[in-house]
Formats: sequence, C-alpha cells, structure tokens
Amino acid sequence: MTNNESQTLDAHPNHPEIDQSDRVLPRNLRQTGDPGIEMLVSTRVRKSPFFDKSFNEEGAWRCTVYNRIYHPRGLVEPEDGGAMKEYEALTESVTLWDVAVERQIRVKGPDAEALTDYVITRDATSIEPMKGKYVVLCNEDGGILNDPVLLRVAEDEFWFSISDSTLMQWLQGVNVGMDFDVEIDEIDVAPMQIQGPLSEDVMVEVVGEEVSDIPYYGLMDAEINGCDVLVSQTGFSGEKGFEVYVKDASENAEAVWDPVMETVKDHGGRQIAPGHHRRIAAGILSWGQDMDHETSPFQVNLGYQVPDDKDGDYIGKEALEQQKEQIENGEYPFNLKLVGLKIAGEPIRDYAPDFWIVSDPETGEECGYMTSPWWSPDLETNIGLGFVPAEKLESETDALLNDEIYEHDLDLEFEVHLPDEYAEEDGEPVYATVAEVPFKESVNPSAREQAKLNARKESEE
Repeated sequence: MTNNESQTLDAHPNHPEIDQSDRVLPRNLRQTGDPGIEMLVSTRVRKSPFFDKSFNEEGAWRCTVYNRIYHPRGLVEPEDGGAMKEYEALTESVTLWDVAVERQIRVKGPDAEALTDYVITRDATSIEPMKGKYVVLCNEDGGILNDPVLLRVAEDEFWFSISDSTLMQWLQGVNVGMDFDVEIDEIDVAPMQIQGPLSEDVMVEVVGEEVSDIPYYGLMDAEINGCDVLVSQTGFSGEKGFEVYVKDASENAEAVWDPVMETVKDHGGRQIAPGHHRRIAAGILSWGQDMDHETSPFQVNLGYQVPDDKDGDYIGKEALEQQKEQIENGEYPFNLKLVGLKIAGEPIRDYAPDFWIVSDPETGEECGYMTSPWWSPDLETNIGLGFVPAEKLESETDALLNDEIYEHDLDLEFEVHLPDEYAEEDGEPVYATVAEVPFKESVNPSAREQAKLNARKESEE
C-alpha cells in the first residue's frame, strides 16, 4: 500500500481537523455534493396558502423545507439562466417572493412588551407601535435561537416574523412559571415580499401613494382586493423592498397574490426564489447556514445586537456580557469567526450543497468552512461568508475580533476547496482573501452599516 493510499484510508470523511471542539453538535462537513434526490411531498410538511400559485401557476421547479413548510427555491429553469436570471430580475426590475414560511408568532396581552423584552437582546420598550426591528433571541449560553423581524403592531401586540427555527414553543416554554399575562400563538398571517428597484412603483399601484411615506422598518395597514394586509418596508435582499403580511391568509392569500403578481409582471418583473445571492452581497445572514443555536452574535457580525445600555434582564445577558468583556480584553472566546471572502474559481451560480472546506495556504491544513458562497456580477468574482480560525485572524491582522473586522479588505489569504465544476484545476483549492462586509451596500443600510458609512464620510471630509 502506498503512502497516498494509506492517507486516503485514514482520512475521516467529516474533516475533524477543523476545530469544532467548542460545539456540542459539530456541523457535518462531509463533502457529499448533490445526489439528485427527489423532494417527497406529504401531509407531514405544510403547504403554504401560496403553494398552488408558486408551484402550479408560476412553475416553481424545486423547493426546500423551511419552518416545516414547503418553500419554492427555483422559478427559472437552469437552461434559461437559473438563479442568476432571477438575480437579474431582482436587481434590475421587481420580483415577488413567496415567504409564507416566515411563520408569524404573536405575543399579545398586557405583558406583551415585558415578555418580548425578556427574550430579545435589544430593547423592546423602545419600539413604537407600527414599527419593526431586526432582533435576535439567544439561549442562556448566548447562542442564537432565531433572528426574526419583530413587528410591534399595537401597544400590547408583537409579531415575530421568524427565520428557520422553531420559536413558538420556546416562547411558550419561557413563559411556563414566569406567568407573563400574554397569549402566544401562531396566527393566520402569510407574508410575501416585493423586492427590487421598481418595488415602490408596484406598491403604489396596489395600496396607494401613502406607501411611499413608510420609513425603513415602518408599518402601514392597507387593503388589497378588499383584504386586510399589513405592509412593511423590509426585506431579505439588500434592494429596495416591501413585505405584505396577508391577514386571514387561509382565506385571503390568493385574492391578494393575484393583483400583486399581475402588477409585478406589468412592471417587467416575475416571481423568484428568495435572493440568497443578493443577501450574501449585502452581508445579510441566514439562520442554519451562517449561524445557529451554538453561534454567538459576536462570531457573525451581530455584536451590535448586544447593547451596553439595556437595563432590563434578558435570556443570555450574563453570557453575552461576559463574552463581550473577553473580546474587549483581547481574549476571543471562540475557535472560529465568520468573515467575508472573495474567492477565485469559476462563477458559483447556485446554492452550495455542502459547507465547502477552507484551508490554510501556509500549512495546507484544513481550518474552516464556507457557509454562503455565490457569484457576484457586480464585483465580477465569487464572494461568500465562511468560518475561519480566530487565532489566525488575531495573528495576521491588527483588527479587533469584533464587528470592526468586517469594515475593510484584509491582506489575508485562505484556500477554498470548491467542487471541480467551479475549481480552476480539478481537485485543487482556489485562493480567497478576507473582504469587507457587506460586499455591496444595501439600498436601506442597517443602523450599524449607516454608522460605518457616516464615520467613513466624516474621515474623508
């Protein structure tokens, strides 16, 4: 037996060289690719109120399961341009997304504000009625359980528009023994997103000119085709966009969908899958890919979600404040940290079926993994988010391992092991450099991004 054959036999398929020792449940890093399996449709997984529209009328040809609901993830067939044709529609005209998978969990009652403030890291008491905010909920160890858009629809009522992890049972469980005077339910509300440069034109036609006055994360009650909806200026794309929350969706969803879809098409748009290629460029994270319940906000550019001045107690506060203090003292408490990477190779034009392996070019040792890679037509390079060793970042850069590390391109290289279809040479990794995040500015920058832009502007004056 040759040395190469021996090394192949001894290699473990799940890449234990990558240090996941601070996780209870390591991620499966085995590179299995896409085996071409078929999605089973059964009654165990819910069909959304838009299911017939998305799959039977608009021709969605593939899906995933998100929050135990079938979710369309491909409208344009690969031979017609696939996901990158959808990107073109999103960035050049207007698109409609079926995002009913964002289940709406309502907390309602006299203690709604108190319970909400206890489960999110940010200050719920500062959110005014008919306003929203992007928030995270953490467990006692500071791990991110969910990162919803939180809507305050009334003084005593909040909706958690959740990402892909169960939240209703968590909230109900938290309230066991706490006795907050609230009701916690999933409600019959299904959201759709209208995203792209012409999204405001579409919304003006379907709900009226007053929609132009909604501030970012603002809310407005409206009617579409005689059905009650809630409109917000939010979205998952980094482009101009709105979300329409259809009330009594099991009855009204299609009556709202039809005029919105018709207006989108009248403006040269179409239905697409959620624009993961664009959200990566905007630095928007996806729960389950870029973070999970064992990921701290400080690992993934969400340190700003842990305020210094929140007086009220909240779940995870002690752990998060301890982590923050360690980082400020130069003692980074995690093995890996998420960074942006500009990646060589052929254009990545679709979802990655694996967490592609990252290695250190100096030693050749495997050291991290990509979570969200894609091709950026704007930058004309592959971009992505990935976890790399915090120790390597500390030794090679002067940047603090907090959110500041995302503010500049760094002279720091890694290698990414792409599948052969994207590699420059079969079986060989490509080079990647640590890059500023976001890669492309959002139309509506977050509060953190806006502060960075303002600071940059002041330094140039």
